[in-house]
Amino acid sequence: MMGKLIMTVDDSASIRQMVSFTLKSAGYDVVEATDGVDALSKLKGQYRVRMMFVDLNMPNMDGIELIRAVRANPTYKFIPIVMLTTESQVSKKREGKAAGATGWIVKPFKPQQLLSVTKKVLG
Repeated sequence: MMGKLIMTVDDSASIRQMVSFTLKSAGYDVVEATDGVDALSKLKGQYRVRMMFVDLNMPNMDGIELIRAVRANPTYKFIPIVMLTTESQVSKKREGKAAGATGWIVKPFKPQQLLSVTKKVLG
């Protein structure tokens, strides 16, 4: 099942758990990262991530910086990256898109939203 590995990056353990549980129950594999720095080190490791859910507001490295860094890596230039955020401001969405985000889910969100986005993007 390693063809369907998804990374969830969030400094909130409860959000990571919810995302992991939702995706795993639908048959996806999940790797969790606590912030952008952690995510980048895991991407450099043995994981072949197919998609990412990235929180916008995180310590050490925020979601926008993380997306820019991921997009700079040829391996991950085109993988879907969906931002999870409490922010619904247009300016932040624009910044995310410019950095290379594929899409956007506003917190709080329902597990079903997460799955429908994942299925749409990964199949």
